[in-house]
Amino acid sequence: MATGGPVPDRLASARRRAAAARARAAQESGDAERREELAAAAASEAVRDMHLRITALHRSTASRHLTAARLQEAYAERLSRAGDRPGDPQPLFMTGVAAACGTGSAALMLVGTALDQLAVAASDETARAAQELEFLLGEGPARDATRELRPVSVSGAALAARWPGYGRAVAELGIAEVAAVPLSVAGVCFGALTVFDPGPGVTGSTAFAEVAAALAHSMVLRATGEPDLYGGMDVLAVVHQAAGMLSVRLDCSVVDALELIKARSFAEGVSALSVAERILTGRPTLDWPKRRTET
Repeated sequence: MATGGPVPDRLASARRRAAAARARAAQESGDAERREELAAAAASEAVRDMHLRITALHRSTASRHLTAARLQEAYAERLSRAGDRPGDPQPLFMTGVAAACGTGSAALMLVGTALDQLAVAASDETARAAQELEFLLGEGPARDATRELRPVSVSGAALAARWPGYGRAVAELGIAEVAAVPLSVAGVCFGALTVFDPGPGVTGSTAFAEVAAALAHSMVLRATGEPDLYGGMDVLAVVHQAAGMLSVRLDCSVVDALELIKARSFAEGVSALSVAERILTGRPTLDWPKRRTET
């Protein structure tokens, strides 16, 4: 591998972040041990219970940091084997997230305050296509997980029964099972982690929940963020910008313009981002209805 360039920079960053996460995990574990000692020496049951509750919080936080460290270490290992020449395929952070969840395919969706889809990161093309279908069709596991603030798991014939459009479409992608967990803090949801065709026992497992918690608390919400996670994201602000431009051109609402973009994307079998970029660049490849005129 080359000695300079994007891959070595990301490798060094991943190793630093892994070391920092392990240090934070060690600190939380140490705090938990001290709380346990205080609990053992407590003069009353109420004080003992308080210390034990705080101990549990420290243990939970330590576990999240350890999971974050393992994700960074796995990413660093893949980066260390990657080439650094232009055109070389680069490892995706989400590939390690999928592996940690016991599957080969996973997607992370971030939502806004209105729970509208803002950005997506995927481990592979199948996951990216499945998440794009949720955006286009307005139904699916991540959407339900964020709105209901609970895990969602559906497989087999129940896919089409629960989501008629999405279920049939993901079946055509070869997906037979989906599971999603919301990413939330203090009851505020800002996204969901979805796995596709997970291995036996993954759905509802501690590992799946811990990865989601690590992403929520230790990566997505950290002030510095996760550059390689964001680097692999499709940010949908461009789609909403294009919807605004199209609404003016067609004299319709932004909501209707967004639906037109989704419909065109679905009909052409391309991403909504691709259609949006064509609108913003003014390429004459889209035949939209004529703008209404005053009578």
